[in-house]
Amino acid sequence: MEGGVPEADMSAFRECLSLSWKNPYVLRLAFSAGIGGLLFGYDTGVISGALLYIRDDFKSVDRKTWLQEAIVSTAIAGAIIGAAVGGWINDRFGRKVSIIVADTLFFIGSVIMAAANGPAVLIVGRVFVGLGVGMASMASPLYISEASPTRVRGALVSLNSFLITGGQFLSYLINLAFTKAPGTWRWMLGVAALPALIQIVLMLSLPESPRWLYRKGKEDEAKVILKKIYETEDYDNEIQQLKESVEMELKDTEKISMMQLIKTTSVRRGLYAGVGLAFFQQFVGINTVMYYSPSIVQLAGFASNRTALLLSLITSGLNALGSILSIYFIDKTGRKKLALISLTGVVLSLALLTVTFRQTEIHSPMVSPFESKQFSNNTCPEFHTAALNNQKWNCMRCIQATNKPSCGFCAVHDKVQPGACVINDDYTKKQCGNENRAWYTKGCPSNFGWIALVGLGLYIIFFSPGMGTVPWVVNSEIYPLRYRGICGGIASTTVWVSNLVVSQSFLSLTEVIGPSWTFMIFGVISIAAIIFVIVFVPETKGVPIEEVEDMLEKRFVQIKFWKKRDYDQYQKH
Repeated sequence: MEGGVPEADMSAFRECLSLSWKNPYVLRLAFSAGIGGLLFGYDTGVISGALLYIRDDFKSVDRKTWLQEAIVSTAIAGAIIGAAVGGWINDRFGRKVSIIVADTLFFIGSVIMAAANGPAVLIVGRVFVGLGVGMASMASPLYISEASPTRVRGALVSLNSFLITGGQFLSYLINLAFTKAPGTWRWMLGVAALPALIQIVLMLSLPESPRWLYRKGKEDEAKVILKKIYETEDYDNEIQQLKESVEMELKDTEKISMMQLIKTTSVRRGLYAGVGLAFFQQFVGINTVMYYSPSIVQLAGFASNRTALLLSLITSGLNALGSILSIYFIDKTGRKKLALISLTGVVLSLALLTVTFRQTEIHSPMVSPFESKQFSNNTCPEFHTAALNNQKWNCMRCIQATNKPSCGFCAVHDKVQPGACVINDDYTKKQCGNENRAWYTKGCPSNFGWIALVGLGLYIIFFSPGMGTVPWVVNSEIYPLRYRGICGGIASTTVWVSNLVVSQSFLSLTEVIGPSWTFMIFGVISIAAIIFVIVFVPETKGVPIEEVEDMLEKRFVQIKFWKKRDYDQYQKH
């Protein structure tokens, strides 16, 4: 015990595991609400693999990078609207209703995508899915946070992050399972309707968040639920703290305005930390890895769709492993310290990726005029003109040819030796494959490809336990109860707007400036994130939700983050 607050150390992790037999009711609430995280993760992961096969079915998608980005990012645009509206629904109708509405939208979107007969219908389905994911992205961790005992709150909210990464891992498994099935991507996208339906059924049988019920004057209902959540010795103290928190909020009954949020010190400082973490979580590049992981693997020199999916499964598995570690470390290490360790590793990993992809570009295999002529009239026209002028091309120059028709690189059996630069069409691709030669249109053969995979793996290992979890945990506990729904909506909207910008620009950036410079940009942003966390993010480890507001009022900036804080100064009595 420290300052009257239970210290959230490694025992919190053990206590979280012990809930399976001590209080399974709490785990039932957390897992049921956490399916929203599973859906979030599934959608993030499944589109990365499905996109490889959508490009094969719809040639317009294969030819137009902006259309590939649109299929990914329209779901994010929908999520922005869903997150913004979700904050209002959370406060007005409750966390439970918000989760059920999100599931319904996700179910409708999955069915539309599976039946899509063209890119336009597919994009409509993506918008519906995005609306659902955006609403669930804040409602699920908020429900878990408000239905969890203080001592294991961080670990249980981390469970939501684990289910997000579990959903991503599951999506890659399902992608691999359907690579040989007719309709490939339709099955990949349509399967998501099942967990959405399961969560609807589960949530209908569960209660509303006890803190939301208490706030709405339904005290008896809230007390019944809290008795099931807290042990007898903690129950009275929790009710007293909740009562005082709600009474203080109800003294101020006017409609919440943006100006009011800014003028309220604790809310403003909470928004600095919560929104800033949400912003940097996306701009250090995580969802470029998750949305485009197979494409990045192809950029590293692995041509086969199935190989790209298989290797991406490894990074997704590491992501899930990292989120399991976060359940242990979030309440042992603390939110702030864990975020800083995570970001330091991310910077080092991005530096490795930058150097590796730069070497891949410099040492790209040369184009052989002799090999190219073996494809008779299918030699890349732009290369043919350059060859007449004694210009030397390499594979990277070939696949980046700007004139139509676009070109591809057909490698010889020793892939790093000079190969053929030919027209990128189905006939030439088949001709190249018939000779058991690898076909490249997104990246080039390289001896450095395995280092890029190591870099991706390290990036995930460092990101997932820290920055993958900390922003969600902090945003679920840092705002006063009265403002929690609207502030959570603002933070969640920030996640999705940032996600939209990054995912909509990633493929275009890799085409214009190359993968190496793109990863360098993410690295510089990660350094800025480290400075931000040190200066603006408070440590909320072990602080009851009702006392976080007091903490923000009295002290905000903590440069010496490695020192333990005396929580006596934040006690209300």
